[in-house]
Amino acid sequence: MESVDYSVQGTVFDIQRFSIHDGPGIRTIVFLKGCPLRCKWCSNPESQQYYPEVLYRKQLCIGCKACQGACPKQAIVDSNPYWIDRTLCDNCAECTMVCPTSALSMKGKLMTVEEVVKELRKDATQYFRSNGGITLSGGEALTQPRFAKEIFKACKAQGWHTAIETEGYYDTKIVKEIMPYIDLVLLDIKSVNPEQHKKFTGVDNEKIKESAKVIQSIANTTVRVPTIPGFNASEEDIRGIAEFVKENMPNVHEVHLLPYHNYGQGKYELLGREYELENTPKIPEEEMEMYKKIVESKGLTCIIGG
Repeated sequence: MESVDYSVQGTVFDIQRFSIHDGPGIRTIVFLKGCPLRCKWCSNPESQQYYPEVLYRKQLCIGCKACQGACPKQAIVDSNPYWIDRTLCDNCAECTMVCPTSALSMKGKLMTVEEVVKELRKDATQYFRSNGGITLSGGEALTQPRFAKEIFKACKAQGWHTAIETEGYYDTKIVKEIMPYIDLVLLDIKSVNPEQHKKFTGVDNEKIKESAKVIQSIANTTVRVPTIPGFNASEEDIRGIAEFVKENMPNVHEVHLLPYHNYGQGKYELLGREYELENTPKIPEEEMEMYKKIVESKGLTCIIGG
């Protein structure tokens, strides 16, 4: 068995236990920081940057001014409520160390593979009892390819099922190096229209489409489609995605349609950012059922949610 380098470091922003939605059985999800996409509907905006960030919960602020005195960049503006000038803040964490109410906190920390695996072992009994395992998510976990690879290798050494939530925006070289250690790939296909894809995610989709073809040839793959009003929630777009899967991903037999939600909206405020889809309505159930039938008409199994 290939040896594992447990000293490799990466940036983790959360470890979520007892998940039942991101692969089979009961799972622990490790969220890695960093993503090359900027999806307007992103429910984890704190995952996008590659470094730990300061979060500010203004509801907890008591106006004690301790943070102002601690900030070496004078990035905390004295107003009601206080706010952080993100053009000055370098996320040094000095303010978080003196905040008495935890209104200021850091999201993300450096961890070694050894430290991650130590956390995962706490739930190992659940993995075996439920046929569950480990899922890497993000952000895009494979923007930290060496860290992700060593975590997966360590998990396989323990006999744990491995999965990844990914959007596929990376070179096929990375796919070929890492996919052999992954039992299940949950791959987002957001749109097959390059201009539309770039407008709503910040990147075109050519690299994603190429990665998708290689991924499905190596690993067990399920395609997931975040279904977003104003972006891809239309008969034409869903049909285009289903046809792409059918024609270019012959080993994929299941597609999950993920209805739009705004559960991550509050996180944008913590980061001092605007949520662009604030007034976007949820998709009616009957509309999602229509999209499901379109996917099924291409000979694919389709699930709403997943």
